Amino acid sequence: MITVLFIGDIVGEPGMEILSISLPILKRRFNPDFIIANGENMHEGRGYNFQQVQKLYEIGINVITGGNHSFDKHLIFNYMDLDKRLLRPINYPKGTPGKGYGVYTIPHSDIKIGVINAQGRTFMNTIDCPFKKIDLALQSIKKYTNTIIVDFHAEATSEKRALAWYLDGRVSALVGTHTHVPTADYQIMPMGMAYITDVGMTGSHNSVIGMNKESVIQRFILQTPQKFELAQDDLHINAVLIQIDEISGLSKKIEHITFPEFKRISTQEQNVQNQIENNEAHTLS
Repeated sequence: MITVLFIGDIVGEPGMEILSISLPILKRRFNPDFIIANGENMHEGRGYNFQQVQKLYEIGINVITGGNHSFDKHLIFNYMDLDKRLLRPINYPKGTPGKGYGVYTIPHSDIKIGVINAQGRTFMNTIDCPFKKIDLALQSIKKYTNTIIVDFHAEATSEKRALAWYLDGRVSALVGTHTHVPTADYQIMPMGMAYITDVGMTGSHNSVIGMNKESVIQRFILQTPQKFELAQDDLHINAVLIQIDEISGLSKKIEHITFPEFKRISTQEQNVQNQIENNEAHTLS
């Protein structure tokens, strides 16, 4: 059984910070064989640089996927052509820097895993068809392995769901990224593919999808441009853990992870609960 940890969109330095601190804990807790992270928002919320890419490799990320912001920092373009572990959406036109898929060896084994990065077209750039581009990639990847993870970076839930039905039984997992809000529909589909519409993000959740909430609120109220800045606190990781049969490439389990967990009850309610527990402990003693 192969265990894959997929980490949702890393947003800015706050996302890098919480991931650097918490990934060792997640690795000890879940013991993943392979770790993938979406990094298209690492640098100031848009794009990434060489230093950040190297930092992710240093802390244990095996493959970095991207999206519509993969090309926002032009200084990375030449490097994108050289690094096979740094992916961008496969359905950008021929000549675009970087690669859209790869086949990798899981560390400390001879097991192969394929990773495909694709981007949606609904409410986004009208680039090449993600369905057909993934078909072409599968023809190549299937020569080496049945274990295949697809990061579909898309805006529309309907487009993500349509691609899920299209790929069910042909890949191990389809994980959605881009909208930064985790969905509750993580599941194993009828033909054995793990699926979630959106993994969520890694960064500040005292925010609007990672950005300072006051600026975003003013943009909606006034309908005028605002200076967006990264929010800095209430940091969490959103991720999914997927268990895959290494022979068939079909998934057996998918679990959503938020680390640390969000607060579910108020401070006042927590104090009451603590007092009840303390009283019960005192009575028993």
